[in-house]
Amino acid sequence: MKTLEEVQDIQEESAKLYVEQVFEKVKQRNPNEQEFHQAVKEVLESLIPVLTKNPTYMEQAVVERIVEPERMIVFRVPWVDDQGKAHVNRGFRVQFNSAIGPYKGGLRFHPSVNGSIIKFLGFEQIFKNSLTGQPIGGGKGGADFDPKGKSDNEIMRFCQSFMKELSKHIGPHTDVPAGDIGVGAKEIGYMFGEYKKIRGTFEAGVLTGKAIGYGGSLGRTEATGYGTVYFVDEMLKANGLSFADANVVVSGSGNVSIYAMEKAIEFGAKVVACSDSSGYIYDENGIDLQTIKQLKEVDNKRIHEYVAIHPNATFVEDHTKIWSVACDIALPCATQNELDKTAAEQLVANQVKAVGEGANMPSTLEAIDVFHENNVLFAPAKAANAGGVAVSSLEMAQNSARLSWTFEEVDAKLQAIMKDIYHNSVKASEEYGVPGNLVVGSNIAGFVKVADAMIAQGVI
Repeated sequence: MKTLEEVQDIQEESAKLYVEQVFEKVKQRNPNEQEFHQAVKEVLESLIPVLTKNPTYMEQAVVERIVEPERMIVFRVPWVDDQGKAHVNRGFRVQFNSAIGPYKGGLRFHPSVNGSIIKFLGFEQIFKNSLTGQPIGGGKGGADFDPKGKSDNEIMRFCQSFMKELSKHIGPHTDVPAGDIGVGAKEIGYMFGEYKKIRGTFEAGVLTGKAIGYGGSLGRTEATGYGTVYFVDEMLKANGLSFADANVVVSGSGNVSIYAMEKAIEFGAKVVACSDSSGYIYDENGIDLQTIKQLKEVDNKRIHEYVAIHPNATFVEDHTKIWSVACDIALPCATQNELDKTAAEQLVANQVKAVGEGANMPSTLEAIDVFHENNVLFAPAKAANAGGVAVSSLEMAQNSARLSWTFEEVDAKLQAIMKDIYHNSVKASEEYGVPGNLVVGSNIAGFVKVADAMIAQGVI
């Protein structure tokens, strides 16, 4: 008769084999989609403890179902530039999982957008949205359109064309897109106007990230950056650390980066470096955030202009070298896979204490291993980056109730959500035998809620 330990070993091996088989099928069905493969691999490997303990998830084929989108929509987006020349871009929307609510996830306009990136983002969104505690499923979308260098009229015409097709697949109770890289309040406004014209009705809850004047939420602009810092702050405090007097490096200088910097500075940190695609700036006296806001949010200029205003600062053309700057806390807030193994090793050599992911999947799997092996506190994106979609869900709630909350009310709710995500992730990591591993903890905490809902609803 086998001992309990032997039975558990057999169950664990069975879970590992199951995960390997599911992942191999994902690769076969989705060839050459490296970003999607990476996202799936990270989650599946994290789920081995929960599958070992709860084989029902394997018996009900929950994992096979959760890695397969419920729907993937690909469409052409024709538009005309200011010179009258016609262009055609490709649009995407992946409706990945609706077990706990309508699909929810941003739209990204960037030349790099393809099926793999949209699927990786949509897959991550399932668990991120689940972690918020809000009733929202996972989705994502976008187009390989580059808004940089385009006039407002060109962007408007593109957004209107994009919405002509997208409008067939979204709605306040079906799928609620928001913004992402390349899609801000301006783009959301153009799309909302076109949707309203097509439908002939004012459905405020169909898009989030709207301007305040027609159903947007106070605090939404700041939410992702603030949320990242709220999560990291909770992680630091639990380990006897804080932002106070810490040197912080933040990659990027867009919306997430700016408001992560703002909140970190408010918490007493000194942000010494930030970047854009042209390079990074280092200011040993601390980045002047108002200058960054002026350059990026008003003047739409490149980051190197900062040194003309602050000559004591330094500009380095290679933005990937930002992780060579010594810091106590690193906040990658730019884009996926920006922080690789070499960068992680450099951060560790410079005695970094914590890393918090403000962007979607900014660290490679090898980089995450380096942080764990060297006991660096690590806040994974699907947990730390969840503030944006959390406040988007709060915007949906305000739209449904036809009311608006103050900035302070929204911010208080955001802080509570981020604290809950941290503690639920810690609890799951401890329950499944990997205390302190927030990658595993957040994946399991997000998965269990969705998986249980899928089982309760039958094989659908």
